[in-house]
Amino acid sequence: MARRVPRRTAGHEVRLPTDAVALMRAELPAVADHVVTTITREVPSYADTFSGRMGENIRNAVQLALGGFLSLASGRRGIDPRTPTGPAVEGAYQLGRGEARSGRTTDALLSAYRIGARESWRQLSSLAVEGGMDAETVGRFAGLVFAYIDELSAASVAGHTDELATTGRVRQRLLERLASQLLTGAPAERVHEAAAKADWVAPSTLTAVLVTQAQVRPALGRLPGSTIVVPEAPGREDDALLLVPDLTGATRTRFLAAVDGRDVTAGPARDWLDVRASYDRALRARTAGLGPDADAFLPQLVLDADPAARADLRAQVLAPLADLRPATAEKLTETLRAWLLHHGRREEVAEALFVHPQTVRYRMGQLRELFGDSLDDPDTVLALTVALA
Repeated sequence: MARRVPRRTAGHEVRLPTDAVALMRAELPAVADHVVTTITREVPSYADTFSGRMGENIRNAVQLALGGFLSLASGRRGIDPRTPTGPAVEGAYQLGRGEARSGRTTDALLSAYRIGARESWRQLSSLAVEGGMDAETVGRFAGLVFAYIDELSAASVAGHTDELATTGRVRQRLLERLASQLLTGAPAERVHEAAAKADWVAPSTLTAVLVTQAQVRPALGRLPGSTIVVPEAPGREDDALLLVPDLTGATRTRFLAAVDGRDVTAGPARDWLDVRASYDRALRARTAGLGPDADAFLPQLVLDADPAARADLRAQVLAPLADLRPATAEKLTETLRAWLLHHGRREEVAEALFVHPQTVRYRMGQLRELFGDSLDDPDTVLALTVALA
């Protein structure tokens, strides 16, 4: 269906007779009252809004809009409703912003405009005929009325859209500031103040989820609306960071299944004030190429927490093999690792290494000659297991 192009008042050729304009201008307060009363009756959501002082302000706004229209129709160009500088259009624009701040859509407002156009035309056309306006001018007058209402409607929609965009940007900045404080370890009091300022209700836990920029929208579609989005994750310029409330249990399982293969890495759920710990783990898992569930790789993350220390430990505990030929040292290291992981069960070690059990016996004999009784020492076994895991 083709989109309707709003009618415009620019370049109109309507010039109302002075007497007719004077008659209509004198009746503007009554016309405004009638329009507001009809809108209140036919658009229920405005029944309370139009009462009291607010109702008086709206009546004045309607009267201002009609007055601007009469100035336009009589040929006075001091008020230009094509731009936001014209009082009537500026008023319509601000009305749209007010509707957005009130949490209402433009549906009721546009209905009010349609009713306003209908009732204004009924009232003004009667006055025009009474003022001696000919049929041809009345016809052009009708077109101008509805074109003018179109412009006011468009201004209100623009105001509504701009307010939503502005509100969204402001809140996003507040949420990003909250995320920054959470990740930098700001005092709890400051974090609570930032959450209140962003109108964000703190959950029990938060989970840090790293996701590529292209996958942010698909991921958000499966997460709570209160998820905080940080467009560029600290230390990961190609990734966004999502701080997800209460992503635990079955909810976490479903989410991870849904994003499998989408280049997403989720840290553990942590108390919301301690989400930095979740982020650190997610970051380490992502850097290591693990995922999407960092908690599924805890042994590897523990072992790789200090790579330099692990390398030093490996060199220390494997010192007895240092003087062997590299190929021999590699075979014995491989055998020792399998022996540790299979608790010395020769058949299982042989199966893991694809060798004969006698080969395992021979190699373990070599290792015992090199390591001596230390292979029976619990501390040595622990150090070897960590170094070779």
